[in-house]
Amino acid sequence: MPEIIKVIILGIVEGITEFLPISSTGHLIVASALLDFQGAVGGTFEIFIQLGAVIAVIVFYWPQLFQQVRTVRQDKQVQGLWLNIIVAFIPAVVLGVLYEALELDQVLFNPTVVAIALIVGGIVFLLVERRPVVKQPVTTDLKAITLRQALAIGVAQVVALIPGVSRSGASIIGGMFMGLDRSTATVFSFFLAIPTLGAATIFKLLTSLDQIQPGDWVNLAVGTVVAGIVAWLSIRWLLNFVSRNSFVVFGYYRIVAGIIILILLATTPLLG
Repeated sequence: MPEIIKVIILGIVEGITEFLPISSTGHLIVASALLDFQGAVGGTFEIFIQLGAVIAVIVFYWPQLFQQVRTVRQDKQVQGLWLNIIVAFIPAVVLGVLYEALELDQVLFNPTVVAIALIVGGIVFLLVERRPVVKQPVTTDLKAITLRQALAIGVAQVVALIPGVSRSGASIIGGMFMGLDRSTATVFSFFLAIPTLGAATIFKLLTSLDQIQPGDWVNLAVGTVVAGIVAWLSIRWLLNFVSRNSFVVFGYYRIVAGIIILILLATTPLLG
């Protein structure tokens, strides 16, 4: 299969999975292995094309973001929202740097870790969605999120440094545990993706520049564009989905996907 076709397929995988709580990085690791895609070294391709998802969020929410930029100096609620996003972003910065310093991606970026994380995460989703309903105030507005809630979401997001956990899934579940309704937790996860994925992309690129070959830039560009287009469509779909449904279906999907990967590991040389 031509390399550019593999890149397009992986861009589609990234775009579909980035904002669904099923782990884009995990799916990319497994898909890359199945396609025997070499790509840019050190996982740079899998991280870099997340830039497409960042752009998709900015484009999707551009009217809101533009209005926030215009009013941020006067609007205390907008200031509070972005302070919360910064607070939620900080744990990822601190532990992300440590993660890179210890080169944990060399240990964790493999299909076995992805499979286990998918299964465990799926079980967590089912437990969270089926937990007894406790009467408590529910946060239904982004601008009503507290610093305490934001920090807890940021801590939850850090777990997604393990491929297969899902950044969006961890932050959404963290938000729901902290009293956000499902839709508000999902939208906050989208906004939090802007600094989190943006910083991860830039950091990974800067630390891998000396290893990227001239031909890799075409793959990175095509993968990013495809991922961005598909991610934009995924955002719209997920917002419609969570307004009417729980995340139980994703819990079952994660468990089934994890089991399939384990079976493939035992039977497919490319994953072994």
